[in-house]
Amino acid sequence: MTSPLANIIAGKVVSGYMPMRSEIDPRLLMTRIAAAGVTLCLPDVGAEDAPLEFRRWAPDDGLTAGRYGIAVPEPNAEVLVPDLLLVPLLALDRTGQRLGYGGGYYDRTIARLRAQGDVLAVGLAFSGQVRDDLPVEPHDVRLDWIVTESAAQPVVAAVRER
Repeated sequence: MTSPLANIIAGKVVSGYMPMRSEIDPRLLMTRIAAAGVTLCLPDVGAEDAPLEFRRWAPDDGLTAGRYGIAVPEPNAEVLVPDLLLVPLLALDRTGQRLGYGGGYYDRTIARLRAQGDVLAVGLAFSGQVRDDLPVEPHDVRLDWIVTESAAQPVVAAVRER
């Protein structure tokens, strides 16, 4: 029996991330995605106020330290455009709002990718990171899905468009 996730990501480019501090660790998930033949990439922070750039990466590939000490693919790795983003966060609410480290990189990136076409933004978190009192700014972009260790749920489109 195949996973429902396998049907969603078949033939797609999926962006993961290397966890920092208390972020949930997606590396096992990324390894399984890669084993299913899906192309993976990782974000790289370029210019201060620019969207993220994504570079091809596989679980056996080397990494280097990028801006803020974030582990990123080698600079010569192919630049890709992801169809699905696994998004790190500090906290989120059930309407798909997320709180990150305050740089706005994922907000700018998701907004740019959505302007170019379809992209699915999936927030990964521990259930204890789900809050009801997040500060929301006008530039904040909502997630499409919320995945914790105990559940996966889509954010309702009507809520996401508010």
